[in-house]
Amino acid sequence: MSDSLEIINEYKEQVRILKQEVAELQDSSKSKDSANKRCLQKLEHLSKDLEDANKTIKDLKETNKMMLEHP
Repeated sequence: MSDSLEIINEYKEQVRILKQEVAELQDSSKSKDSANKRCLQKLEHLSKDLEDANKTIKDLKETNKMMLEHP
C-alpha cells in the first residue's frame, strides 16, 4: 500500500511540474507572439517608408530629366 501511495505522489508531483512547464511555455509563446506582432508592424511601416522614398526618387529623376531636356 505504501508503494502505491509513493507512486501516486510521484505522479502528482510530475503532473504538477508538467503543468508548470506548460504554463511557462504558454507565457513564452505569448511573449514571442507579441514580439512578432511588433516586428511585423515595424516592417510594414518601413515598407511604406521605402515605397514613399522610391516614389520620391522616381519623381525627382523625372523632374531632373525634364529640366535637363528643357532648361
